[in-house]
Amino acid sequence: MAVSFHVRSNSYPSRQHPQAVHVDEQLTRLRSSEAASSSSICQTLSNLQDLHDSLEKMIRLSITNQALSQEQIEKLLDGSLKILDLCNVSNDALSHMKEVLMEIQSILRRKRGDLSSEVKKYLSSRKTLKKSFQKVVKSLKVCQNKESLDVFGEAEAVTIALFQSLFSIMSGSKGCAKWSLVTKLMNQNRVPFEGEANEFTVVNLKFQSEKSLKIEDVQILESCIQDLEDGLESLSKSLIKYRVSILNIL
Repeated sequence: MAVSFHVRSNSYPSRQHPQAVHVDEQLTRLRSSEAASSSSICQTLSNLQDLHDSLEKMIRLSITNQALSQEQIEKLLDGSLKILDLCNVSNDALSHMKEVLMEIQSILRRKRGDLSSEVKKYLSSRKTLKKSFQKVVKSLKVCQNKESLDVFGEAEAVTIALFQSLFSIMSGSKGCAKWSLVTKLMNQNRVPFEGEANEFTVVNLKFQSEKSLKIEDVQILESCIQDLEDGLESLSKSLIKYRVSILNIL
């Protein structure tokens, strides 16, 4: 189902409200950030968690929940559910990659086993992930009219852009590298991932030349995956709390 951001901004607290100002500041920081490696993605995930914690506080403001219509509440719930789905898709992909990496690490440690077969399995899984991520990204349509976006809509757009970047890192996809509509929407001139190396692509290159592959390389990538999983778990918890606050309005 396509993501929709057509929520009337005049139904929410003024952008001069202290909590709204705080959210705007967080959005500005997220829009100006670059995510070229798993470590910067982890930091962005942490910033996204802070953003949704702030949105949750805004939802609980009486000035907000008294103004929300049934339709607007449903749109907020729909948007938060889509982001939770993106968290689940990312976690499933990371979990699969980690399983293969653990087997490769075991073969390298014991110095016996079919390393070529496992490496091919890993590289094949990357291609599969790329196709599946591209399909997910195509299903996400962002409203191109910036004037129709309030802080909630902008938060959703920035969050989707982050996941496009995360998908690009994990799959090595160049198609997701430019933040597409979200970049244009937010008038950003900085383009993340443009030919920049990250832990996934570095190890991917070494996998293509098995002789240069070391157990330390696999361990570094496995550690990066674990950090991303931890970040996604924390973000998911904030999203669930956010959804509960929206439901409490009903």
